[in-house]
Amino acid sequence: MKKTLKPLYLLALLPALGQADDAVQAATFGDAISEGKAHVMLRYRFEHVDQDGKSKNANASTLLTRLNYLTKDYNGWQVFLEADNVSEVGIDDFNAGMGNTPNRGEYPIVADPSGTEVNQAWVQFKHNNNKFKLGRQRIVLDNQRFVGGVAWRQNEQTYDSFSMDFNFDDSRLFVAYIDKVHRIFGDDVAAGNHDNQSFLINYSNKLNQNSKLGIYHYNIDNENAAAFSTATTGAFFEWGNKGADLPLNFKAEFAQQSDNADNPVNYTANYYRLDAGIQFKPMKLLAGYEVLTGDANKSGAMFRTPLATLHAFNGWADQFLNTPQAGIEDAFIGSQFNTGSFKWQVLFHDFNVEDGSSDLGNEVDLSVAKKLSKRTKGLFKIAHFDGKGARKDVDKVWFMLQANF
Repeated sequence: MKKTLKPLYLLALLPALGQADDAVQAATFGDAISEGKAHVMLRYRFEHVDQDGKSKNANASTLLTRLNYLTKDYNGWQVFLEADNVSEVGIDDFNAGMGNTPNRGEYPIVADPSGTEVNQAWVQFKHNNNKFKLGRQRIVLDNQRFVGGVAWRQNEQTYDSFSMDFNFDDSRLFVAYIDKVHRIFGDDVAAGNHDNQSFLINYSNKLNQNSKLGIYHYNIDNENAAAFSTATTGAFFEWGNKGADLPLNFKAEFAQQSDNADNPVNYTANYYRLDAGIQFKPMKLLAGYEVLTGDANKSGAMFRTPLATLHAFNGWADQFLNTPQAGIEDAFIGSQFNTGSFKWQVLFHDFNVEDGSSDLGNEVDLSVAKKLSKRTKGLFKIAHFDGKGARKDVDKVWFMLQANF
């Protein structure tokens, strides 16, 4: 109870900061409620997984239905409510993971458990460009490598949090206290909700028209999974000459992590990433190198990213959701291009351990997306992971349709 009251006290003081912007606002609190905006999102997805070592292939047919409502601004205050339902549609030959489907162990995991949940429920006060938010909310920082919403999965990851988002002319400071993480596995299993006493600090500054610098510190105290309790401090620099005859972009990032709170392992690990890209109309070529260090001789001493949107990194086949004990090196190249109204992306990854010389495998990813109408879009996506050593081969195929109303 005390952890909840502290943010409430802070939120109660916010009106003293002054009135909100002179934007279009509701005349009364009742008008703010009745004149708000409702939104409905439907997302159907079919996912097929063929994984060596599993006696059956997974075929998951699921539908996400999302309903939300945002009140109109009233003296800087707004309230937002959002509910999600994930349902199995016709085909349920898959293991939803973490004990959600205990009788389907012969299938590979497709982490889309069925159920209905409150995805977001928050109250916000806005003054000028600064926002103060209390409640269950989405938190997405930078490229989501360390803190994200895992929006690829049907059940999104959200946070019970008090957050402050300060926006200045060329910089942003985001600070949050997290009380609980609502993970993608849902409310029906213990792994679905993790109690926390965690703090996030993220600052970025636009140095000039082409460059940006960011620094961050994430102090994670996970009371349900002690191995997730980590303290990570890092910085990145990115540069790009968008609009030039030959657009280029570059990003370099480094972070260091140590154990925190009740983590049973005393360790220090590092993170490195380099990205580069060049735009040839209508094609963009990209390449990168990412390293999460580990220790082949010390269990639990690898760099961890427990709040990340993991599907976006180290291959879409999701074979490295947990960093290997000896760490991982991921060298990748790819291309993004358009053909008419179709948007294509192709990536190739080569994986090796960081502490040692073992080959973990390689992966080819391909996606094509198309906007079907003003409110609908479609996606087709495949991933082929060729495992080495103890790593198993995995093939995944997705077909997805989404509509917004």
